[in-house]
Amino acid sequence: MVQFVYLRDSRDFGPIRRTVIDYVNVVSEKYPYWNRSLGADHFMLACHDWGPEASFSNPYLGKNSIRALCNANTSEKFNPVKDVSIPEMNLQTGKLTGLIGGPSASRRPILAFFAGGVHGPIRPILLEHWEGKDDEIKVHKYLPKGINYYEMMRSSKYCLCPSGYEVASPRIVEALYNGCVPVLISKSYVPPFSDVLRWKSFSVVVSVEDIPRLKEKLMKISSRQYIRMQRRVLQVRRHFEFHSPPKRFDVFHMILHSIWLRRLNVRVSDGNDVMPN
Repeated sequence: MVQFVYLRDSRDFGPIRRTVIDYVNVVSEKYPYWNRSLGADHFMLACHDWGPEASFSNPYLGKNSIRALCNANTSEKFNPVKDVSIPEMNLQTGKLTGLIGGPSASRRPILAFFAGGVHGPIRPILLEHWEGKDDEIKVHKYLPKGINYYEMMRSSKYCLCPSGYEVASPRIVEALYNGCVPVLISKSYVPPFSDVLRWKSFSVVVSVEDIPRLKEKLMKISSRQYIRMQRRVLQVRRHFEFHSPPKRFDVFHMILHSIWLRRLNVRVSDGNDVMPN
C-alpha cells in the first residue's frame, strides 16, 4: 500500500483507508467466514506504524479481528487480550548469516550500550543523561568511525532499547541475537510472546523516569543474576530467529501460536464486541 496507494509527501490517509475498506468488503462478500464472526476469526499483520491506523478503517477489523502488530502500544488501542505483539526485525539481507553469536557473559567488558537516531521523546532523555558521561555506559548518537555496531553489542552486558517514535525497536531482537541482555525503556509497550515468555527472566525494564538512575539499577543486578539472565537470552533467541522455510519454534511459529491463542480465548458477544472467554 505504501508503494502503490499512498500519495508520497501527502498527509492524506484516505487512499489507504479506502483500500482497507474495499479489501474487507471483497472478503466479506466473497466468503462466508467474515460475516459468521464479524471478523473475529480473521487476523491482519502489520509492522509499519500505519498498521494500527489502517485497522480502524473498518470498525469490525479494528474492534474484533486479531491485529498482529509491531507497534504494540496500549496507549494507541493495542489490546493484549485479542491483539498480538510481534517482534520488529531488521534483516537487511533477509538471512541470519553472521547476525547470531557473541562471547560468554564473563567476556563482556562494557556495562551497557546504545547507538541510534534521535527521534521520539525517550532517546533525547537517554542521550542527555548518558552520552559521553560514563566509561561503562556507552551511549552514542552516532558511532565513532571504525567501530562496529554489532561488535559493540557483543562486547556489552546490557543493550539499551529505548523507544523511538513507536514503542517497538529492532534493537530488542538484535540484542538477543548477539547474546546481550535487552533493557526495555518504553511506555505502554507489550513485548512479543508475553503469554509464553517471562521477559523479566531475560531482560530488564527501566521506566523513562529512571533513566538518570540507569547505572544504579544495572549495578544492583548481581553477577550471578546477570549470568542467569544472559543464559536465558541464549535459550529464548531461537524464538526470534527467522528461517525460510520456517523451523520449529522460530519466530514464524511463535507468531502463529500467539494468533491461535487469541482465537481460542476470544468470542464475539451479542453486541458485536470481542470478549474474553
